[in-house]
Amino acid sequence: MPWLSILIFLPLLGGLLIWLTARGRTAYARWFALVVTGTELLIVLGLWWAAAPAEGGYFYEERAPWIPTVGIQYLLAMDGISLLLVLLTALLAPVAVLASWNAVRHNWPAFAFLLLATQAGIMGVFLALDLVLFYVFWELMLVPMYFLIGLWGHARRLYAAYKFFLFTVTGSLLMLVAILGLYFTHGEQTGVYTFDYFELMHTHLSGTTGMWLMLGFFVAFAVKIPLFPVHSWLPDAHTEAPTAGSILLAGLLLKTGAYGLIRFCLPLFPEASVDFAPFGMALGVIGILYGALLALVQEDMKRLIAYSSISHLGFVVLGIYGWNQEGLSGAVILMLAHGVTTGAMFALVGMLEERSGTRLLNNLGGLLSPLPRLGALLLLFTLSAMGMPGLANFAGEFLVLAGVFQVSAGLAVAGALGIIAGVIYLLWMYQRTMLGELQGERKWVDLDAREMLTLGMLAVAVLWLGLYPAPFLESLQIPLTAIIESSTAVTTGEVDALH
Repeated sequence: MPWLSILIFLPLLGGLLIWLTARGRTAYARWFALVVTGTELLIVLGLWWAAAPAEGGYFYEERAPWIPTVGIQYLLAMDGISLLLVLLTALLAPVAVLASWNAVRHNWPAFAFLLLATQAGIMGVFLALDLVLFYVFWELMLVPMYFLIGLWGHARRLYAAYKFFLFTVTGSLLMLVAILGLYFTHGEQTGVYTFDYFELMHTHLSGTTGMWLMLGFFVAFAVKIPLFPVHSWLPDAHTEAPTAGSILLAGLLLKTGAYGLIRFCLPLFPEASVDFAPFGMALGVIGILYGALLALVQEDMKRLIAYSSISHLGFVVLGIYGWNQEGLSGAVILMLAHGVTTGAMFALVGMLEERSGTRLLNNLGGLLSPLPRLGALLLLFTLSAMGMPGLANFAGEFLVLAGVFQVSAGLAVAGALGIIAGVIYLLWMYQRTMLGELQGERKWVDLDAREMLTLGMLAVAVLWLGLYPAPFLESLQIPLTAIIESSTAVTTGEVDALH
């Protein structure tokens, strides 16, 4: 069975079917979307269960001609890195559907179509290994997200949607130029013009050429992560997006940028990436501290969590450019942890806003008494975001700091300061929301069964990642070792042998 293609086209076709057949039938659209995303999750769990790495560490591969005259093919493959991120995508999609159940009040069929189309695009990004095919999916996931923000967002939704689209498309065009540069460079060297990832890994790139091409990819991925100073679209997008949009943005779209660094920048341009590593680590530390400091002064809960995402993704970049097993493993584990933790926190903020009509900390307080289930789950995910031992973020942050410490103790200490700042702003957020005196007179209703199921799935993931991350780390062993060996070859003067 072409399982990888099914993972991409099942949500796309399912969403299209909902849009065409569910006009005016909100309940039908909700349940159909939940069935599609639930089926997707079951398929991914089955693939994870049956996965056995073949040569090169890839579990599954699909290949077919597409436009052979210019070397473009339909090439999908899944290794340990993409498997875990596909699993995260499959988990967060039904969470986004369930979190939107009552929050979306108009045109559910179109909303479901755009939500599922976004999932399809993200699946394609994590699975495509022909660079043109990857670029197609990279752009595909932006369009439905633009409409999700622009049509179902809050007051300044159009401004946020335009800003999100302009930033990401500008970065994408630079990557397209770099893809073409790599394509022609490889063709001139070998006589074979192809966009095949496995073939392009053997392209010999001189120092200057390799650096410029790598930077073309890096800028596109840095915008999506986002790294300072190309981060300013994220707080606006999160603030104005509907709850499902925030879950997909924080949980998945940001991860596509970090995945791109690991999948493309490091293996395709090992020499340039090794030279760039000190700058990459510095940008990661800047992101950690900058995001944490700005989170400290936010009054809107969504903006606070958005800036915390910039800080946490700074940790991911710091680990990636540490170029060792601990740092890279920690970066991927932290991507998973951030996805489930922040996805859950955005879902909780959406549920809280449905009940209170506000996200402003000044207008909240004392909610632990009338909303004990919501308060308990918010505490769990807040502690996870803080890096509390036994919860998801701790394993990733610990491994990142352990890996970076081997390279630079100073950068590791700076990263640790970001964790301390995170403890301050997250506890401050929880205290102002849940403790103190209750604001105003209203009838409060705690989480219902649907909301408990939504958050319960993410709570299980948070505890699993925190208490037993071994299965996730094992799947990363082979692909990350290959990346580390490419850097070792460069630093020991064996670049020619590598290529």
